[in-house]
Amino acid sequence: MSNDYMGRVSPPTDADLDAEVQADVHTFTVPSQAHAQRLDKWLAQCVPQYSRSHLQGLVEAGHVLLDGQAVASSRKLKAGQTLRVHLVPPPEQLAFQPEPMALDVVFEDAHVLVIHKPAGLVVHPAAGNWRGTLLNGLLARDPAAAQLPRAGIIHRLDKDTSGLMVVGRTLAAVTSLVRDMAERTIRRRYLALVHGEFASPTATFDEPIGRDPDTRVRMAVHPSGKPARTDVTRVAVQAGVSAVRCALHTGRTHQIRVHLSHHGHPLVADAVYGGKPLLGMQRQALHAVELGLAHPVTRAPLSFHATPPADFLAAWQHVAGEIPPV
Repeated sequence: MSNDYMGRVSPPTDADLDAEVQADVHTFTVPSQAHAQRLDKWLAQCVPQYSRSHLQGLVEAGHVLLDGQAVASSRKLKAGQTLRVHLVPPPEQLAFQPEPMALDVVFEDAHVLVIHKPAGLVVHPAAGNWRGTLLNGLLARDPAAAQLPRAGIIHRLDKDTSGLMVVGRTLAAVTSLVRDMAERTIRRRYLALVHGEFASPTATFDEPIGRDPDTRVRMAVHPSGKPARTDVTRVAVQAGVSAVRCALHTGRTHQIRVHLSHHGHPLVADAVYGGKPLLGMQRQALHAVELGLAHPVTRAPLSFHATPPADFLAAWQHVAGEIPPV
């Protein structure tokens, strides 16, 4: 089954987010017992549901006005002054909210959903990406997803990786899929373009992956890491770039990117692991092309294939020609 991504992801604008919280405005009159106290200290007493550091951030952002003027957190109060506070929640409190977005659905029934994730879409809210994620889109598409762990998401693709993902729609399905993932019976195949000539027709990288001790935003092959195995098959080599197929046996963070970079073949345009833009690719050249699994309830075999997006497809064709059908 093949399906090209045609949808457009539309995260909420700043105006949308402001509209959600603009009504939560409170006005306080400074009492005599608060005279000469610091603004942030007294504000924390008035609004105990938020941390003092978050309230200090609101003050610095201009969401707190003292007699109509923006002031510093350290300002000493005077009895009788008026404090107007726009209580903007911390971003993590707004993270798990439904946000309608176009999703390229490859398959669905009452138990399972298979989607073709576009490059640029974050899967799960986290620091720096609290809104506009796949999880938010799933919550909008199916309100029942709010009752499931991570809205039914059982595995992830990196933000700039495109391709197939499976999502559970019921607790029984999620439990079954998580078990199958742990038992490594879910088949995941990727296409990648890497720098350098991949010398061997096939290779297996069976090396542990953990957090890079020197750069926390990266992962690395490390003795204290978790077991990780990637099978790699060379498809073609052209002008210093190799087209390869990768099969995952485990699902560690950045696994394919780390293993290939560790062996001197960073992904094209993967700046985090040493890749350079090439062949029109401005994001890491990685696409989850195949997904195979047993249906989480009926156990019937399911198999899917997703044509890469235009940027990856053009680059792949330059190196290896057409992608053969599965």
